[in-house]
Amino acid sequence: MNHVTLGQSGLSVTPVCLGTMTFGEQVNEADAHAILDRSLARGVNFLDAAEMYSVPAKAETCGATETIIGHWFAKNPGARQKVVLATKVAGPARGMPWLRPEVSKAGIIEACEGSLKRLQTDVIDLYQIHWPARNTPVFGAIYFDAAKDKPMPSIEVQLEALAELVKAGKVRAIGLSNESPYGVHEFVRLAEQMGLPRVATVQNPYCLINRSYENGLDETCHRLGVSLLAYSPLGFGLLTGKYDETGLAGTHGRMALYDSMKAQRWGRPEALAAAKRYNALAREHGLTPAQLALAFCYRNPKVASTIIGVTSMAQLEQCLDAWETVLSPEVLKAVDAIRWEARDPAQ
Repeated sequence: MNHVTLGQSGLSVTPVCLGTMTFGEQVNEADAHAILDRSLARGVNFLDAAEMYSVPAKAETCGATETIIGHWFAKNPGARQKVVLATKVAGPARGMPWLRPEVSKAGIIEACEGSLKRLQTDVIDLYQIHWPARNTPVFGAIYFDAAKDKPMPSIEVQLEALAELVKAGKVRAIGLSNESPYGVHEFVRLAEQMGLPRVATVQNPYCLINRSYENGLDETCHRLGVSLLAYSPLGFGLLTGKYDETGLAGTHGRMALYDSMKAQRWGRPEALAAAKRYNALAREHGLTPAQLALAFCYRNPKVASTIIGVTSMAQLEQCLDAWETVLSPEVLKAVDAIRWEARDPAQ
């Protein structure tokens, strides 16, 4: 895999990133370390974590993923220098009272210090704001409701906190996650206007059943030089085909294991119905559903790096092997035809 540069940051990463939110919940520490070893051996140099992981979020596992990664760094001298390490500060608590109520300047700095300690490193390569501090529709909400606005730390305040971390050498580059075109544009505009760090990336969902990135954010990122880190390329497992026959119950996937996830955007009946159509298309063309879904992201010029999440070594190998899959113009045309009818049911 050729490396790509994230935005204007100078960070050089593989176009496949190992997401780690399963570490500490579905994946124990020993298995997580084996997955990290194998991922590095196969050339992946990009890891993504978050202070609130593992998922589903619980007070007792908040920070567990970063701790597991920190233990891996500690027992593998030199590993830290081989990877580009990304993590995130949580946005305002969303049903998680153990997190901070708002993304204040002090809160961002405190969160970073906590992540550095758990990760057992002195610098985070890419530090991201996990979701917006302001009122905006995220995680399945699709309508902006101005009536929900309330005082929150401004974008300028957030940038000033991130600037302090960059100046102190604790963070190399900054990014956003679950952001809108407005949010990305404002972060870039204010950074340039005030001489503060410029966001390099936005980490948003992007997959066959959620291409909402293409509803305006794609142009924003292209014109501003901000790179997309695509998460959930397999649509929380819906695009692997494992739910096609059983529905969202009856398998060992996270949608079957955790009722809270069925209530989210990935659990919508429309999302599963659309996923089944894409999965059938894959099989018609001699592909596995996962190969189609991953290749759609891997080879997409709008995507800088695709974040894969796995719970086993076998899943890791399958995801990395899918890098070799190239979709024909015929298949891509058929993908667009399904999207025209199904739109983005997991938006």
